[in-house]
Amino acid sequence: MSKTEMPSIRFYGFDNDWEQRKLGGMASLITKGTTPFDKSNTGVVNFVKIESIDESSGNITITQKISLDEHNGYLHRSQLKENDILFSIAGTLGRVTSVKSSILPANTNQALAIIRLKDGCLDYVKTYLKGKAVADFIKKNPTIGAQPNLSLEQVANLEIAIPSEDEQKIIGAFFQQLDNLIALHQRKFEKLTNVKKSMLEKMFPQNGSSYPEIRFKGFTDPWEQRKLEDYLTVSTEKNTGNIYGRSDVLSVSGDYGIVNQIEFQGRSFAGASVLNYGVVQTGDVVYTKSPLNSNPYGIIKTNKGKPGIVSTLYAVYHPKENTFSNFIQVYFEQHSRMNNYMHPLVNKGAKNDMKVSAENALKGPVCFPSRVEQESISAFFSVLDHLITLHQRELEKLQSIKKALLEKMFV
Repeated sequence: MSKTEMPSIRFYGFDNDWEQRKLGGMASLITKGTTPFDKSNTGVVNFVKIESIDESSGNITITQKISLDEHNGYLHRSQLKENDILFSIAGTLGRVTSVKSSILPANTNQALAIIRLKDGCLDYVKTYLKGKAVADFIKKNPTIGAQPNLSLEQVANLEIAIPSEDEQKIIGAFFQQLDNLIALHQRKFEKLTNVKKSMLEKMFPQNGSSYPEIRFKGFTDPWEQRKLEDYLTVSTEKNTGNIYGRSDVLSVSGDYGIVNQIEFQGRSFAGASVLNYGVVQTGDVVYTKSPLNSNPYGIIKTNKGKPGIVSTLYAVYHPKENTFSNFIQVYFEQHSRMNNYMHPLVNKGAKNDMKVSAENALKGPVCFPSRVEQESISAFFSVLDHLITLHQRELEKLQSIKKALLEKMFV
């Protein structure tokens, strides 16, 4: 063991030196499993893989089972025990969790190292492995990045800075509480996202029906089957007077809607002149013809912010009197609804661009309610989006705090 430098942030009352130790000297066992022969997934023993471990919370979700015969036979060496540390050593390096009694009996494969500690605080060692250990090792061994695998010998040689046992316990407990808080916001975020996904289906008519499954009280009229051109009209307003400049150029994001390009992306991608750019007023609807992963035919969003301009690659529309423009965005937020609407109207070019005019993009059929009901539905999704954004930001903030503390509270 050798002494090492001190972290820049420590809990009050601790000033003892930290020691540098190798993980192998702190463990009674470092091993790994193998791939089971039987792929029937009909056994009673839980089988843990890298993808079973949530990267953020470390929670284990079981998706595969193996037989008791395999568990007690050729997979005997990788039988898991309570408080074993599982540490990913192939593909995705450094994913870490510990085994709880609730998942036993359990086993694992060769992509996860099993680390059974004989000394050291479990939560502290887990936290160290999540942050410093792998990052420092990869810095010292740059070839790891090209071929992401760690041998058991390399795992045993991972160096860990160790404070006193009391300080380990406090640091470990602190990061465990932080992880619990992150997991709480992650669960809330995922739950709200799933609620939205469900409501985007149930609050809109399906399979040619004129009535949605879920509806606000007081609305009973059938939704109308019409063309989108009955609700939107093509905007021909251009920036010919140079009223708007490069700082007013807007982009359309699948996740964030219509955003200011400089504020969102840090720079403007506009050409030298923006005179021929289309003007987008607040409440206008924009169709971007650029394919995205889930939307090969582009996306439709409503401008809820300040007026601005977009390049000629975008189609801009004004809402008619019977249309609450925010509803247009909500309607097309479900990927399948957007794709099914655009697919018959679009011809893809050789460069994967959308061969459809602004006028023809309105020729497809839609099923809309009255404007009053459009407003109620839009208000509901606006509140839901606000809650999702709230938890997403809190999650990102906590993750940033954790990242900073992993740097400052360890050496």
